[in-house]
Amino acid sequence: MDRTAVNTFVRQQWESAVLPSLCRLVEIPAVSGGFDSDWEANGHLDAVVEHVRSWIEARGIAGASTEVVRLPGRSPLLLVDVPAHGEGSAESAETVLLYGHLDKQPPMEGWSEGFGPWTPVVHEGRLYGRGAVDDGYSGYAAVTAIEALRAHGGAHQRCVLLLETGEESGSPDLPAYLDHLSERLGPVGLVVCLDSGGGDYERLWLTTSLRGMVQLNVTVRVLEAGQHSGAASGLVPDSFRVARRLLDRLEDPDTGRILLPELTVRVPDNRLAEVRAGVEAAPGLVRGSVPRPEGLRLMHEDEVELALNNWWRPTLTVIGAEGLPRPEDAGNVLRSHTTLDLSFRLPPTADPHAALRAVRAALETDVPYGARVEFDDGEAGQGFNAPETAPWLSAALDRASSEVFGAEWRTMGLGGSIPFMGLLHERYPRAQFVVTGALGPHSNAHVPDESLDLAYAARVTSAVAYVLEAHARR
Repeated sequence: MDRTAVNTFVRQQWESAVLPSLCRLVEIPAVSGGFDSDWEANGHLDAVVEHVRSWIEARGIAGASTEVVRLPGRSPLLLVDVPAHGEGSAESAETVLLYGHLDKQPPMEGWSEGFGPWTPVVHEGRLYGRGAVDDGYSGYAAVTAIEALRAHGGAHQRCVLLLETGEESGSPDLPAYLDHLSERLGPVGLVVCLDSGGGDYERLWLTTSLRGMVQLNVTVRVLEAGQHSGAASGLVPDSFRVARRLLDRLEDPDTGRILLPELTVRVPDNRLAEVRAGVEAAPGLVRGSVPRPEGLRLMHEDEVELALNNWWRPTLTVIGAEGLPRPEDAGNVLRSHTTLDLSFRLPPTADPHAALRAVRAALETDVPYGARVEFDDGEAGQGFNAPETAPWLSAALDRASSEVFGAEWRTMGLGGSIPFMGLLHERYPRAQFVVTGALGPHSNAHVPDESLDLAYAARVTSAVAYVLEAHARR
């Protein structure tokens, strides 16, 4: 393939074809179903799927087909099937599965003046608006990479692009769709996920690990109804104090270290080496990733330790509470109960179901004062630890890094989850995984002022083309 022509083609397509359509995508308030109970009636998820489908069909890729797959009661999924192309591409029956999502986080308040969630604005090389970087660009990047190969002497195996509309809600419908489509997908040998990013915009970053998660609501109940605190305090224990004591069974309150062995693993040697290399390549990779008020100290001074804390060690965050009135509404009442919404981030290789069982057992055994502990069903999600990079893929990444980015590629972990990755790794254990994307510093996914670095997104697109070509000719 003519790699110079491929890179030029990609840049031109981003300017002339991708950006105008991506701006229209930003305008569609396609909030994920977990945040919009009326998503089906509102029709925004359907609208964003149809928008991207129309753009792809208009590209006129020979042999390509598009289909909106819709199982009863589940959010729609866009499936794009592109046949193999180029010399040598027919020698393997492997499928390349390219993944992204089209649903969005809620709009949130607090956008800077002149910006808004549904108002696309290009400013200083970035496209602002909800869904620009998380993850509306992904389908455009995948299709443009395929087009670039076909236009300039490249090859690729059969490519299936899967764009779901439930990722921001935890991908609850995805397992059912994978079951439904398993025969059509065939043997998947390469997975390219474009829902991630990196520590800077100077190089290509691969995400090699994602933490799993456990989430559950725990209620500590001491009374059937609240009582005047003057009458009940000193006689009935405060439910918050009981909950606080129970949490100390899970987490060291001084250090944040999780105490349950089911939630902890040994960090693999190869991942520890990658952490050190990533931190060395991009100083501040972790330390500078979260804005913080002046004077707030991080949980460790060493950046390698911070990276391990965020990528490989379990953590607990209390993300919600019920039973606690707002201070201005609070009377002198000993409340009947306290409910806490607990979110655990788990090491990539931890068993989330064993972790959930261990948490429940620790909270409901020998409860102080005989208080009643109640749970919801809880949620458990598997993490992701990528397989060792195959030589052909490593060589392709080296070439893309040199020719497209001018800097060595690096790997990193993410403290969050992409449920699809763990699920796919379980189903296709021999596949190679390229988990990458355009999320970078100050992209502001999930919060106000979300934006996409357009030049970096184009470079990532070129890198995907290099990987597809190398996979076809390996």
